[in-house]
Amino acid sequence: MAQVLGIGGFFFRSDDPDALARWYETHLGILPAPASPTMQPWISEQGVTIFSPFPKDSDYFPEDRGFMLNFRVADLDATLKELNAAGIESGDEVEMEGIGRFARIHDPEGNPIELWEPIQS
Repeated sequence: MAQVLGIGGFFFRSDDPDALARWYETHLGILPAPASPTMQPWISEQGVTIFSPFPKDSDYFPEDRGFMLNFRVADLDATLKELNAAGIESGDEVEMEGIGRFARIHDPEGNPIELWEPIQS
């Protein structure tokens, strides 16, 4: 069986792709997709990536959204403090024993984003 090596990209529709790409770069440090061979892509740190289809009637993220992004962060408290200072609301902070801490934010187009500080082993 063929096995993928990791996620090579995440592509989704946007009302204003340039503005949304700038928001992700400004607030989460995710570089936009390269438009030339000299531009650097965002390179994530190696770590756990969860790939999990959810039931259509799941209430884990908004019913009107077909996906939710989950980003690993090193320090959830510091990340939320910085995002909140920039006017980005956060909520749904939870801790899952043996897994880590989570919080939710939304991008300017309402896409749900879960921030995850994995438990240190």
